[in-house]
Amino acid sequence: MVLVLQSIQTDKSNMTLKIERYSQGFSTKIRLIGRMQAENLAELEKQIRESGSKIVIDLEEVDLVDVQVVRFLGACEAQGITLLNCSPYIRDWISKERD
Repeated sequence: MVLVLQSIQTDKSNMTLKIERYSQGFSTKIRLIGRMQAENLAELEKQIRESGSKIVIDLEEVDLVDVQVVRFLGACEAQGITLLNCSPYIRDWISKERD
């Protein structure tokens, strides 16, 4: 198992996102910790591109998301990426954005 650790801190709001990537064979788990905003999507997309064919995004420790992130997560799920430990408010928001 390989661990890739990426911390992103924004200057204007002092919000931090930590991305951990665990890979084993063709399977990858990407764990997000903190506050996920649109400005962090490029790094998350990069981590997804560099991952195996079976991808799981673990959202257990995500505190806050914005609308662009919710739309992105919905698109990821539509492409077959599993959203693990998705909080009810994010799950509900993803469903509303799809409608």
